[in-house]
Amino acid sequence: MIKENFIKLYENSFRENWNLPCYTDYGEEESYTYGQVAQEIAKLHLLFKHCSLRRGDKIAIIGKNNSRWCIAYMATITYGAVVVPILQDFHPNDVHHIVNHSESIFLFTSDSIWETLEEEKLSDLRAVFSLTDFRCLHQRDGETIQKFLKHIDEEMQQIYPDEFRKDNVQYTTLSNDKVMLLNYTSGTTGFSKGVMLTGNNLAGNVTFGIRTELLKKGDKVLSFLPLAHAYGCAFDFLTATAVGTHVTLLGKAPSPKIIMKAFEEVKPNLIITVPLVIEKIYKNVIQPLINKKGMKWALSIPLLDAQIYGQIRKKMIDALGGRFKEIIIGGAAMNPEVEEFFHKIKSPFTIGYGMTECGPLISYAPWNEFIRTSSGKVLDIMEARIYKERPDMETGEIQVRGENVMVGYYKNQEATNEVFTDDGWLRTGDLGTIDVNGNIFIRGRSKTMILSSNGQNIFPEEIEARLNNMPFILESLVIERNKKLVALVYADYETLDSLGLNHPEHLKTIMNENLKSLNNCVAAYEKINQIQLYPTEFEKTPKRSIKRYLYNSIAED
Repeated sequence: MIKENFIKLYENSFRENWNLPCYTDYGEEESYTYGQVAQEIAKLHLLFKHCSLRRGDKIAIIGKNNSRWCIAYMATITYGAVVVPILQDFHPNDVHHIVNHSESIFLFTSDSIWETLEEEKLSDLRAVFSLTDFRCLHQRDGETIQKFLKHIDEEMQQIYPDEFRKDNVQYTTLSNDKVMLLNYTSGTTGFSKGVMLTGNNLAGNVTFGIRTELLKKGDKVLSFLPLAHAYGCAFDFLTATAVGTHVTLLGKAPSPKIIMKAFEEVKPNLIITVPLVIEKIYKNVIQPLINKKGMKWALSIPLLDAQIYGQIRKKMIDALGGRFKEIIIGGAAMNPEVEEFFHKIKSPFTIGYGMTECGPLISYAPWNEFIRTSSGKVLDIMEARIYKERPDMETGEIQVRGENVMVGYYKNQEATNEVFTDDGWLRTGDLGTIDVNGNIFIRGRSKTMILSSNGQNIFPEEIEARLNNMPFILESLVIERNKKLVALVYADYETLDSLGLNHPEHLKTIMNENLKSLNNCVAAYEKINQIQLYPTEFEKTPKRSIKRYLYNSIAED
């Protein structure tokens, strides 16, 4: 059991960092010091008390990253209630289901999302609050919440006549073994499940961030990953708030243009990201630079290449604000070509591994100890093993146990039983290997692995990563049809149009060339039989993973 009490981490942080900047909404006026955040939390606690909320009651939050999202989350856990963060990209039907399934009695939401929801489908909710200004958007008949909120400042004055001060910050005493968070997964294989995380699971992640000094007092971070997802939440928000870091919340889709401007302005000390963002930056910023004629020639000369890679590295670091000590990439597999290039220019990046069920961290290594193609080293508070169904298998399922592992899925004992082995290890569903130093190497998902007719393991993600780097391919999906491999490809139609190449004959020629190039660099059993063009982007989960199960029944042309 982690020694530090999860809730006390924040009680201490608000007191110790009282005058430091805490949350700022990027591009807007809204900004709070730690003291002001503590005061807003105190107001929400008065509201919860007025409504006779009890420990363990559920409060859901859905909306873009902003200061009030963070304040609502903090107010919930420090009161002793259970927070239910919902990804804002979920379909309204999924939101209805999660709010109802979790038995949430309050909902904090952005105004635009509230307009898409149906009140009559959320009959158990007592009240709904806006993440713009905390006003009450809806209350159940007989509730007096709107009336109470009108006089909340007077209420505060009455309780704290000498103003609300750091000494007044006193939160509930709740042991770390209590469930504090219900995180509904955005699975690629169907309906989401409510992951029950305790204070200990959350403290395991946060205290790891504190111990390794990922963030420190006075540091700055730019939070652009959805906070309702475990990865961004654990480090950009929870660890940051526990140590006195200044969090700037982007609150917009991180397109290369928007994010580069934000990096330049915020100058973060740590960058927490997913491969998609880094790959976009590589494609839009770095690739055009290295594809220039003179640059290509210079890179082929051994003495010049180190100097040029050094310049590219400096250009990239400056473009990301120039002050970060590390880029931590997680959430999905990294494109091997991009990873190799980052390694070549000695960029301070590392790749971690985790899952919502571990809140999320399983493995990590600092960038100067990171082994290329790995996903970091198993944390000292976690254990991992490889389970092979047969001794002759090259890879096996990664199974883990330790401080960060969830207690189970909410109201779903069947799924909980399925995900744990009889001897108590969590089945990750990922296939890979672990070296003698505890570094994890992931090959793919057990659910997506294809077994060839010769008994070889084929990992479609590895083939897709190569395909996605080929000309005029935006994304791809490798599936099995009649014992042969087929690649569904969504082409870069915009670029093809601009070059006048969006003609069936041109497309056929381009894709045939891509097919040849691909099959020249994969094993015989991984060769693709055909590329089949797909008319639209593939449907994705809120975490931006392709919903593979939707495409398994697509027939060949």
